[in-house]
Amino acid sequence: MRDSVLPPALRDKLAQDPNLRVALRVFARQDTPEPARAAIHAQILSDVPPLDWLANHQALDDDTLDRELMGEIARAELRTLRLPWVTADPLPYVDSPYACFRASAAMSEQLPPRLVAQLLDDEESDVRTTMALHARDQINPDTAERIDRTYRPAKRVRWRPADDFPLPADVLRRLATDLDPRMRQLAPRDPHLPVELARRLAADPDHMVRRTIATHPRLPAEVLTRLLADPAESVAATAAANPNLPTTAMHQLLALAGL
Repeated sequence: MRDSVLPPALRDKLAQDPNLRVALRVFARQDTPEPARAAIHAQILSDVPPLDWLANHQALDDDTLDRELMGEIARAELRTLRLPWVTADPLPYVDSPYACFRASAAMSEQLPPRLVAQLLDDEESDVRTTMALHARDQINPDTAERIDRTYRPAKRVRWRPADDFPLPADVLRRLATDLDPRMRQLAPRDPHLPVELARRLAADPDHMVRRTIATHPRLPAEVLTRLLADPAESVAATAAANPNLPTTAMHQLLALAGL
């Protein structure tokens, strides 16, 4: 529908379709009038059911269940929507009220440095990250750290901005004592992390930090061995897989496994 010729009367009718996925296709069209686009956007974001709406889905009739499911899908599609026609002519859309329009503009190679900086500081994590990925030569360590620190994906993913924008060793070492455990998880990416910081991270209250440091080659043998008894199973398993695990500890693990 986005690329087809659509009579205005039919387009306007589809903009009011009760199926929000249909309305979203109208939202994404270049020829959709702005008032209609704004109304569709508001409707998609306003028809949000409670977080636990599926807990009692048996009580919903088929039409209601279908409508709620289509709404959930439409909201997910809105978050990831990217519009080639916006990317091709980005300047009018860098201040758009719609995050997907700003993210689409951020994919352009035509943006001047001032607008790149603006989108790198956008209120939406997805826009900031998209801009960073399309302006790699303008990302310094401070910006890379900020983009990663404020990264808020719509759903749980393993990727994070620091995977594409590696932070220098001095930043990684500073992050070893950061208040945010998610940022402390980056410190072990320094292959030459000082032993005292490795020890500190191995005793971190957050199990994800302990699991991350459990792979580090500079972790002292006694600390690595201690992690084998970590209360978090994933930490113990990661420590057991570290190739620097002392031979005696390896034999103990084999014995416990009956091998």
